[in-house]
Amino acid sequence: MARAPLLQMSSISLTFGGNPIFDNLDLVVQPNDRVALVGRNGSGKSTLMKVMAGLTEADQGTFVVPPGISVGYMEQDPDLSQWETLGDYAASNLDPTEHYKVAMVAEGLKFQPDMPVATASGGERRRAALAKLMAEEPDVMLLDEPTNHLDIQAIEWLEAELSSTRTAFVLISHDRTFLRALTKATPWIDRGQVRRRESGFTGFEDWRDTVWAEEDDARHKLDRKIKAEGKWAVEGISARRKRNQGRVRALAELRAERGSQIRRQGTAAMEIEAGPTSGKRVIDAKGLFKSFGDQKIVTGFDLRVLRGDRVAFVGPNGVGKTTLLKMLIGELAPDAGTVTLGTNLDVAVFDQTRSALDLNATLWDNLTNDPLMQVSGSSDQVMVRGQPRHVVGYLKDFLFDERQMRAKVSSLSGGEKARLLLAKLMAKPSNLMIMDEPTNDLDVETLDLLQDILGDYDGTVLLVSHDRDFIDRVATTTVALDGHGGAQAYPGGWSDYVRQRPTAAEEAAAKSGAARPDGRNTAKRVEALTFTERKRLDDLPAIIERLEAEVSKVSELLESEDLFTKEPVKFRKASEVLGDKQAQLAAAEAEWMALEDRI
Repeated sequence: MARAPLLQMSSISLTFGGNPIFDNLDLVVQPNDRVALVGRNGSGKSTLMKVMAGLTEADQGTFVVPPGISVGYMEQDPDLSQWETLGDYAASNLDPTEHYKVAMVAEGLKFQPDMPVATASGGERRRAALAKLMAEEPDVMLLDEPTNHLDIQAIEWLEAELSSTRTAFVLISHDRTFLRALTKATPWIDRGQVRRRESGFTGFEDWRDTVWAEEDDARHKLDRKIKAEGKWAVEGISARRKRNQGRVRALAELRAERGSQIRRQGTAAMEIEAGPTSGKRVIDAKGLFKSFGDQKIVTGFDLRVLRGDRVAFVGPNGVGKTTLLKMLIGELAPDAGTVTLGTNLDVAVFDQTRSALDLNATLWDNLTNDPLMQVSGSSDQVMVRGQPRHVVGYLKDFLFDERQMRAKVSSLSGGEKARLLLAKLMAKPSNLMIMDEPTNDLDVETLDLLQDILGDYDGTVLLVSHDRDFIDRVATTTVALDGHGGAQAYPGGWSDYVRQRPTAAEEAAAKSGAARPDGRNTAKRVEALTFTERKRLDDLPAIIERLEAEVSKVSELLESEDLFTKEPVKFRKASEVLGDKQAQLAAAEAEWMALEDRI
């Protein structure tokens, strides 16, 4: 016998001026449903979820929740003004005998119930909202971006909890790994309409692309039909006016149908231009120690980053990933150890706090007032990778419309703020990209594009992210921090790290220098260098720096205007010198790396 739906929406329409957000939308949530609500940023997913939560009223249609069924909603920006602590808010709808549930959830989500609301960050407030929902255990859970501001450990805990629950839930997330693991149905919001696929997120993107391809084919056929009918109307209508009024009306209907079709939103036209080529050695960190009071960030950490590497840093929130990044690029000094930076580095930074954005200024002013983007004497042009662009055209590349140009940045969504920061970042050439939490709030399509751009980028990338799928797609090396001063580099992305990381028994054996279960000793093998090799290793960094400087100087000479036409002999000799110096530099770097690998 079929069970009654927990929640049912029929013929729902909603308009906030302009085109409808939804039109004649139907959606049903059944017992035990595990639903991924997907769609582009701005498609109306959060608005639809607020309608489901009873917080927003539709213009028309029916919305039914049977008596006795409770619907819980995780707010993205909860109002905590009437509570003193995060725990007070999380337990506000619970009986005092059930407050223990908040403590249990708080342990998994890593939030502090006794933290004062006045000092809590936006991420801590969102974790409290998620804890509140989980502790209340409603019949239907509405989860809007629950993984934002969670570290991977907390995401995996939440994933396990939702996997084992009998509660129905509707989930909005851009974390592919999370969606694939949990969902069994996929309603897709696209231009005000909802298509539902009765299977989880796995395979959704192939299905979406097939739908779009069929839509494009149908549109192409309609355009051809309109063109043919239009030609008939121009050439033959005067001779057959009375007999063919039906055909004329049909042509008008075809044109109306074509005009009513809503164009799909494209993807952002993002590009990164690499600056001057850096040296082969980008970062060489040796024996780094750093702590803040009793908290150890790293103890004896070594890392070598070469040109073209993509290094991801992972670990729980608060272990010091951002601190380590700042040490590696010279913004913060270690307590002990050394960081040697390569030459010709041109650094671009995407920081998780979005500090490069002025929230009280408009989108227009954020770009035109940036000293690195200003065009002398112009208030509406910005310098983009060495070429002036009109600010409106450039912002349209990042999917902003003209109505937003004069809006304050504070009015933007999280995804829109991320796109605006990417617009600023990508306007300037660089060869070392620092990306601290770039994936928060970006939709799947923009994540795909960002992944492709980083894959084609000629420079080096240091990345902090809690998106396991994104790390797998981008990283060539993963550095895991454990929160107790330990940090270890593993080749590959997140899945590679999971396969390689030691078990608890192996970690204990490593500390004692004992053999692994497979017979291999975990103590570091030391192969002594001869006196001559040691001296050569000490001398090579200075030799490499000198050769890098010579390569840079000759390269600048060859870039001089008219050198080839005015002084062809000088140009030819300089080209030969450049080739020779580049060969010497490559040999010196290879020798240095070979010797380093032996200690």
